[in-house]
Amino acid sequence: MISALDHVQLAAPPGSEDALRAFYGDVLGMTELPKPPVLAARGGCWFGSGAAQIHIGIEEGFRPARKAHPGIRVDGITAYARRLEERGATVVWDDNLPGHRRFYSDDPFGNRLEFLEPDSS
Repeated sequence: MISALDHVQLAAPPGSEDALRAFYGDVLGMTELPKPPVLAARGGCWFGSGAAQIHIGIEEGFRPARKAHPGIRVDGITAYARRLEERGATVVWDDNLPGHRRFYSDDPFGNRLEFLEPDSS
């Protein structure tokens, strides 16, 4: 039986670590997590916030997926969307999921990210 989701793996192009740190760390407010040395040699970055982790690996010939994305639960979604916009990220609200408020944003390399919060009403 599955008990939890450990992490989500996304990809980015070679040499993108500084931009990843700026977006996932500074814009999203996640903490960079240390990678084991054998994995760190491959490049990329790992980030965490609460129980959520996003690992970004380096991929030659990288192309972002158009539909695939992690769904990231947040508290205070309106303030969080404002935080992203204030830091230059695009926020696209979507009201098609009953019982939730949600928006989409893309990281600097086109990885689609969904942010959602259960509706309190």
